[in-house]
Amino acid sequence: MRAIALCLLALTAPALAGKQVVDRVVAVVNEAVILQSELEGRLAALESAVAQIPDPAERERRRNQLAAQMLDQMIADELIVQAANEAKLTVEQSELQATIDYIKQKNNLDDKQLAEAMKAEGVTFETFKKDLLRQRAIAQLVAPKIHVTDEDALARYNELTRRAINVEAVRASQILIKVPQHATEQQLADAKARATRAIDRVNAGEAFADVAKDVSEDLTTKATGGEIGWLEAGTLSESWEPIVMGMQVGSVRGPVAGPDGLYVLYASEIKKTAIQPFKEMKEKLKRELQDQQLEKARQAWIAELRKRAYIDIKLR
Repeated sequence: MRAIALCLLALTAPALAGKQVVDRVVAVVNEAVILQSELEGRLAALESAVAQIPDPAERERRRNQLAAQMLDQMIADELIVQAANEAKLTVEQSELQATIDYIKQKNNLDDKQLAEAMKAEGVTFETFKKDLLRQRAIAQLVAPKIHVTDEDALARYNELTRRAINVEAVRASQILIKVPQHATEQQLADAKARATRAIDRVNAGEAFADVAKDVSEDLTTKATGGEIGWLEAGTLSESWEPIVMGMQVGSVRGPVAGPDGLYVLYASEIKKTAIQPFKEMKEKLKRELQDQQLEKARQAWIAELRKRAYIDIKLR
């Protein structure tokens, strides 16, 4: 069967002088192939962002990086589908239709609008079907191996208690080092170096407010030493929430990536609220632990599938 895939690769190359290549194989995954057109379809939704990068060399580097990352994900997706097929898992047409109806309802789309959106994002109904099949494979082939006990939840509860996860709000100050929207690697490195020097000055004993007045590029807070007021739990982004709410009085964190560049954060006060009793948090903690363990198990499973698979990457 593998020979069939390799023959398909040969057919995508010009057989005679003057012939034009219509499509080509960018990866072989066991008996399946991934075509350049499929990869381009998946990259289509990202093209507008890449096109805004002004430096041609950096634009090409970012696009190649995204293409490699996307192809790696497509290979993993194909391996899961193959494992599902091997296990004789299926998706009924009624399930596929229910998914399509849900997407239309959630996004308030009619059939024409859905078709246009799918085309723009490079997906098909077969994409939806394979997504459902992969979800079924994870649920039936990986999830049953996950076992979270009450003792696991209690250990997590005790850990959260020790780490003062019950922080309600943090009175914070910031130093902003601006980074261009489509920064080069050198610009990012320079910004990180400046942020690190600011952190070193605070750790060496300088007042955070003085360092902020000296180096911060946030004009709205620079004059007041970077003071931004109280940041409340549940109001921050997923990436900032654990960083800010995990701070102690007098601690400095950073550099943290944000909307305008890199940020150095300082906590001057903290408000705490009593953590809920274990019996009220047990089920929530068990669900969180199950999600975490499932993701680890999924990654390990995919890694094992890769080891057993024949994978030939031909992306140039």
